[in-house]
Amino acid sequence: MDPETAGGAVERHLIRYSGRAAFTPEVIARAAGTSVFTESGRELLDFTSGQMSAILGHSHPEIVATVREQVAHLDHLHSGMLSRPVIDLTRRLAETLPDPLDKALLLTTGAEANEAAVRMAKLVTGHHEIVSFARSWHGMTQAAANATYSAGRKGYGPAAPGNFALPVPDRFHPDIVDAEGALDWRRQLDLGFDLIDAQSVGSLAACLVEPILSSGGVIELPPGYLAALARKCRERGMLLILDEAQTGLCRTGDWYAFEHEGVVPDILTLSKTLGAGLPLAAVVTSPEIEQQAYDRGFLFFTTHAGDPLPAAVGNTVLDVLVRDHLDKRARELGTALRGQLDELATRHDVVGDVRGRGLLLGMELVGDQVLGAGGADRLGAAVTRRCFELGLHMNIVQLPGMGGTFRIAPPLTASDDEIARGVAILDQALTDALRGI
Repeated sequence: MDPETAGGAVERHLIRYSGRAAFTPEVIARAAGTSVFTESGRELLDFTSGQMSAILGHSHPEIVATVREQVAHLDHLHSGMLSRPVIDLTRRLAETLPDPLDKALLLTTGAEANEAAVRMAKLVTGHHEIVSFARSWHGMTQAAANATYSAGRKGYGPAAPGNFALPVPDRFHPDIVDAEGALDWRRQLDLGFDLIDAQSVGSLAACLVEPILSSGGVIELPPGYLAALARKCRERGMLLILDEAQTGLCRTGDWYAFEHEGVVPDILTLSKTLGAGLPLAAVVTSPEIEQQAYDRGFLFFTTHAGDPLPAAVGNTVLDVLVRDHLDKRARELGTALRGQLDELATRHDVVGDVRGRGLLLGMELVGDQVLGAGGADRLGAAVTRRCFELGLHMNIVQLPGMGGTFRIAPPLTASDDEIARGVAILDQALTDALRGI
């Protein structure tokens, strides 16, 4: 199908599901490693790992082999039936996690995992109120969407009662500051919970947060914040649910981002990175919480819960992560990438901040200061387009009241040369976009 015909088919038949964001201007024909290839034959370095998921790159040969073998042997079962891939993956996941995170439920997407986690928390605590960050993204299904504040709230009618937003501890845009003008996150956290306590009807069930907000602008929680948040939860009898859809399984340089702070959640949700691009998610919790949920009749029975095909892929993902020491590789590549982005920032005044951890980094543009109101958004869109033209796929988050932030998350299997080539393209795109605006 030629591009003109493809464009017409898209316009006639495809529901535009990305808000106001446009689809990429070319159709993707195949992908391999760190690159995707268009129908016209152009190569694009993929600095988003697909949908922030393909941590082993595209079409990893061992995943391809697993899919081929497993789909011919055992692909889908009744959700009440068990298979060896599911049993093995739940055991192996527990072995990567600290006690008491020993019990897992395998599902398909991050939204579904968060649905199950919230449902479990409500059943176990007997309460219904959920707290999450004011720039959170936890999914587009009911409970996940109710706990999502970064986008998608307007126009859909009333959200479920009992959902509260907690201010984001953004050190680059501090809203409560100390005497030196730096973010005073302790006072911010206290104030946030004072407001939540004032609104609560006495039914606080859980706090659902990402240890690094991704769609919210790649915001790394300040040192000590997660431990303080866990204490706030314990004081109120709430469960702490950590959504590690994008940060789990070596992406940040640790197997799990929460390990960086030594805080173990009551419930952990995983998705994107667990399937390395295929639909696989998990909810992991303690035997105590699982027993309480079971005793109260916990029900989360879905068509693809515990399917053997994606579970087999998950086992292969763990094989590669362990064998190739990809936690260490993410730290090394992340350090190199961060250094190159920091150097780039010294030559482009519109780069206001570089942040993140491992291979989940953010680069925020401050184009408003150079181009006037709305300049960061216009510049971010222009840089994104120019990167695409030069052979690099980038993802930018545009939030009201702040500049556009690039989410930079190449596969953990990227080479040093690919990282350097991507940064060089970004450098050129910044120069070209500024000239064109």
